[in-house]
Amino acid sequence: MPSHLSADRPAAQPPGRGSVEALISQTRRLKGEVDAVRRDTHGDGTDPHERWQRALYDLALHQLDDLDVHLAQLRDGPPPVPPAPAEPAHRSAEPVVPAQAPTGSLLSRVGSAEWNLLTDEVSWSGELYRILGRDPSTPAPTLDELPSLVLEEDRPKLTAMVTDCLVDAKPIDGEFRVVRPDGSERTVHMMGEPVLDADGGTTSMWAVLRDVSELRRSQRTVRESQDSLQRHRQRTQTEHRFAAELQDAVLPPWHGLPGPAHRGPGSLDVAARRLPAAATAPTGGDWYDALQLPDGDTVLGVGDLTGHGVTVGSGKAMLMGAVRGMAMAGTRPGPLMSWLNQLLETTAQPALGSAVCCRYRPADRTLEWAQAGHPAPLLYRDGTGCLLDAPEGVLLGATPTAAYGQAVTTLEPGDLLLLRTDGLTGGHGGTDAVDRLLGLAPRLAAARTAQDCVRVVVEEFGVGDRKDDACLLIAKLSS
Repeated sequence: MPSHLSADRPAAQPPGRGSVEALISQTRRLKGEVDAVRRDTHGDGTDPHERWQRALYDLALHQLDDLDVHLAQLRDGPPPVPPAPAEPAHRSAEPVVPAQAPTGSLLSRVGSAEWNLLTDEVSWSGELYRILGRDPSTPAPTLDELPSLVLEEDRPKLTAMVTDCLVDAKPIDGEFRVVRPDGSERTVHMMGEPVLDADGGTTSMWAVLRDVSELRRSQRTVRESQDSLQRHRQRTQTEHRFAAELQDAVLPPWHGLPGPAHRGPGSLDVAARRLPAAATAPTGGDWYDALQLPDGDTVLGVGDLTGHGVTVGSGKAMLMGAVRGMAMAGTRPGPLMSWLNQLLETTAQPALGSAVCCRYRPADRTLEWAQAGHPAPLLYRDGTGCLLDAPEGVLLGATPTAAYGQAVTTLEPGDLLLLRTDGLTGGHGGTDAVDRLLGLAPRLAAARTAQDCVRVVVEEFGVGDRKDDACLLIAKLSS
C-alpha cells in the first residue's frame, strides 16, 4: 500500500532492484557474522556481563532479520492484487494470504490495513490477520471495533492516536498490546496516515502494523541484563571497599613492635610493611604480626590465606587473633602451627593458608620457628645472607593430621631476620627471588634501623602496580 498524504499524490518509486539486492546481500552477510560470534559466546549464564552480551547479540539478530525481510519486500514490490470476487458484489475483497508467507515466518510480523471512511470498507492483509491471531474468513474490525482487540490499559492510547489522525491529520506512530483469541498478548507497532481528498478532508486511514513482541522482549532482556551487570559491579565495588576497610583495620600499612619496650641486651628492633596490590585488584590474604610478650619474648609471624575480599579479611583477623592468644598462653611455634591447622579445618568456610611463626628469647638470643608451606626466613650476618633450613610443615588446612616440626637458631648481635610473603617478589618464590633478596645484604648491613631496612627492600620490590598484596617484616638484633 503506498504511503501518501493525499489521494492524488503519486507514490514514490522504489530503488533499483540491483541496489536492493546488494543491500540484502550485505545484511545477510552481517547477520551470519553476528550469529557466528553469538554462538562462540559460551558460558553457564552466571556471568552478568556475558548475559548482557548474548542479549545484545540476540537483539541485533532480530533487527537484522527484520531488515532482511523489509528489503525483500522492497525488492519484490507489493503483493499482486487478488481478482475481484464473483459474489457477493457489495462485499469488500477479503485479504489474500500470500503463499510465500507461511505462518510463523518473518513476513508474518508485518501487516497492513486501510479503513475507508466514505464506504465503511475495511481491508486487512493476510499478515495482519496472523499477527492478531484472527480468522481471515471473518470481517476485519472497523475503527470503532479495533479497541476491543487491545489490552484494556492501552485502549486510551490507541483511541487518542486514531482520533488525532482522523481529526487533526496527524500521523500515527505508537505501540500497544493486543490480546489474541487464544489469550496470548502481542506488542504491535502501528504507523499510519490519513488519506485526504482535494479539499483536505479525510477520506480513509491506512496503517502498517508490525509485530515487535520478540524485538521488545530482546530489548527488555538487554535492559535487565545491563541492570544486573550494573548491580553486580556496584556490589563488587562495595565488597572491595569493605574488604579494604577491614584490611586497614586489621593490618595497618606500617607497623612497629607493640607491647612493652624491651631495650636490654639482645633486644629486637622490628618494623613491618604491607604492600597493597593495585587499586583495581581485590584484597588478598597476606598478613604479618609482631608481639612482645610479658616475659620479654617476641613473637613474629607472616602468612597468607587463599581467597580475596571480605571473607578472607575476616579469616585473616581470626587467624591473627588465634596466633596472639596461643602465643600469650606459651604455645611454642611447632604446636601453634598444629592448632592453626585444626582451626582452619573446622571453620565454616574452609581455606588453605601458609605461615611462618617465630619466637625469640632475648636472654640467650634463641630463635624458635616453624613453617606451614611458607618461604623460610632469611638471615643476614656480617654483610651476607642465607636462607634458613625449613623444618617439616605443609599448608594449613590441607590435612587434619599434619605434623609440624620446629627449628632453633641462635642469633648474633647485629643479625637481621627477614620474613615475607610470596607477593613481595611478584608471587615468585624460587631461586631467583631468593637471590635478589640475598643480594641486598650489603645495603641492609649499612642500614641503621629496621625501618631503614624495610625501605631498602621496598625500593627494590615495591615499585609499580602489584598484582597481589605482600607483607614484609624485618627484625634487627641490637649490636
